[in-house]
Amino acid sequence: MPKILVVDDEVHILKIIDYKLRTAGYTVITATDGLEGLEKARVERPDLILLDVMMPRMDGFQALEALKRDPATKAIPVFMLTVKGKEMDRLRGLQMGIAAYITKPFSPNALLARIDETLRPA
Repeated sequence: MPKILVVDDEVHILKIIDYKLRTAGYTVITATDGLEGLEKARVERPDLILLDVMMPRMDGFQALEALKRDPATKAIPVFMLTVKGKEMDRLRGLQMGIAAYITKPFSPNALLARIDETLRPA
């Protein structure tokens, strides 16, 4: 059962994603800021991370940088899920090694399809 870590400070977003992923058969772990997300990534070793950009304590770009520096987490695919839709933010994420950049509002079905495509290749 693939395990997904969802890091977002908006509780309603966490609930929507958690429900969608669990009903699709994924194991879901949640965190509400970048620092907590980083700690959970190191302990839980998820198969994929969904990471918001604007969060307290440590933003998504800082968390991504720390994930990519750590040999234990650097190979985990990361999707950035954010309201920051500017091209420079998208390019920054791609240059830092993310697997996908998804802007809010998003379609839970489209998000699930991208996750399935990444974790359950044909």
